[in-house]
Amino acid sequence: MSISRINPPDLHETPGYHHVTVVQAVRMAMLAGQCPLDRTGEVVGKGDLLRQVDQVVANATAALAAVGAGPEHVVRSVIYVMSADRAELGAVWRRLTDSTLAPAFTTASTLLGVAALGYPGQLVELDLTAALGT
Repeated sequence: MSISRINPPDLHETPGYHHVTVVQAVRMAMLAGQCPLDRTGEVVGKGDLLRQVDQVVANATAALAAVGAGPEHVVRSVIYVMSADRAELGAVWRRLTDSTLAPAFTTASTLLGVAALGYPGQLVELDLTAALGT
């Protein structure tokens, strides 16, 4: 398996992610959107965006581990934040890139402010794709 990350010279500089990720792999894992839910299915940290990010990181890490992967195997991420506030979007990005999941966000990444998410009180969700090799 090989993963290469590219920032073409004709595109703008990024705050850590890459514009293009190229994967040569036999197996891929597409994780369901990881929500800030605990093991009982309850939303953690209602009203606390950064606490919810921490729970999402823990859940995504567990989901990756279940398929023998780590953050270095992530080839695409989409981050959904229930906010139109750029400061909040930036805070989520910084919390993720400062977390144990940080290598996942050096790849092709998209950060979106959205109007609603699936659970009452949910403020963030993380969608990951990982390359697993053979």
